[in-house]
Amino acid sequence: MSAASVERPHGDRPLIAEANRIMDRLPGYRVEIIGGLIIVSPPPNGAHARALSRLRRPFVAAGLDGGETEILEGLGLWLPAGAEDFAIPDLIVVDAGFEDHLVENNCYDPIAFRLVLEVTSSNYQNDLRGKVTAYAQAKIPVYVIVDREHQRLHVLTEPAGNTYANHRVHAPGEIVALPESIGAKVSLDVDEILKAGQLKAN
Repeated sequence: MSAASVERPHGDRPLIAEANRIMDRLPGYRVEIIGGLIIVSPPPNGAHARALSRLRRPFVAAGLDGGETEILEGLGLWLPAGAEDFAIPDLIVVDAGFEDHLVENNCYDPIAFRLVLEVTSSNYQNDLRGKVTAYAQAKIPVYVIVDREHQRLHVLTEPAGNTYANHRVHAPGEIVALPESIGAKVSLDVDEILKAGQLKAN
């Protein structure tokens, strides 16, 4: 999704209050606070939504949607490194008891998150840089990025400070096995996912 940064508003109004005001004014837009900046993203296009639909299937087939885990879209993730930071990943694998870990502003403690996944759009730099730091600081065990700009799939594991100790980049033609720590064996077909995320010619 493309996005624009909005700087901290003047006065005593907290950043979260401003983010919520923007959400009220722009229904359907995604509003996040990453590194102290409000990021506003328009609703995803059809190719982005299609890629997410394809991505969801192997997780469901592996039995991760029910029982000990759930597969969700658009759930708020509280980012403990910033006083008001939170993200709304495209897709997540979360513990079934995640609702016991509500922090504030409809966002949940990262302890309940096993995997977060982002599908890039025109503002791909945010997913490839800012969110890498934010998710590593939150100790999210597995971060997957579908990089539609460069036609690659990134799998980041082992959060260590501001980054991930293990960052593997996969090209079309590869089948990627995700860490079983997410709760099941899940393999992603890089070519299929990237093709689903391409805009179709008119």
